[in-house]
Amino acid sequence: MADPLKVEFQFDFGSPNAYLAEKALPGIERRTGVKFEYVPVLLGGIFKATNNMSPFESLRGIKNKPEYNALETQRFIRRHDITTFRPNPFFPVNTLMLMRGAVAARFEGMFEPYFRAAYHHMWEEPKKMDDLEVFRNAFISSGIDIDRLIARAQQDEVKKRLIEATNDAVARGAFGSPTFFVGNEMFFGKDQLRDVEESIVEQTSREDGPTPSMRTGK
Repeated sequence: MADPLKVEFQFDFGSPNAYLAEKALPGIERRTGVKFEYVPVLLGGIFKATNNMSPFESLRGIKNKPEYNALETQRFIRRHDITTFRPNPFFPVNTLMLMRGAVAARFEGMFEPYFRAAYHHMWEEPKKMDDLEVFRNAFISSGIDIDRLIARAQQDEVKKRLIEATNDAVARGAFGSPTFFVGNEMFFGKDQLRDVEESIVEQTSREDGPTPSMRTGK
């Protein structure tokens, strides 16, 4: 029997497009029956390794393209009925603490509440989350034992896991965020989610094999 299809959402809390894309994932999971694996990566590390830069930098000074980019973002928000998103006035935010915290939270069995709280304080009630005091107070207000995670995040196994995931993403073709992998197929950006879903359906159908009538010719 073939292994279940592995579907990954590689994210950095600093990417607003990753936040928006994640809002659409539960619908894809419901329709396909496949669960995404959430993989924390360092977007800054990916940019450095691939000589890439964020849209915040790459769109600067270009006539019309930033406006069109904003228009496409609004279309995506309307299409998926996203009402919680707020631009972070402190953007760009250094997310090293946040991303190490995500890995630490997974080690400690606290990933889901940590993930939701991090996105809340980055893109719903936005704060300067690279300020340690702001960071601590934000997670405390969300009921997260953040001091426990801060301590765990300093351990070598956490730092190593995050670096390994980042390097693996680059080795497999990633150059930004959000990046999705459906098996060995890579998709980049929130606007590729329709193709992500189509690939999931196609690959899971292939794994299921032909129906009995197809096998018997009836």
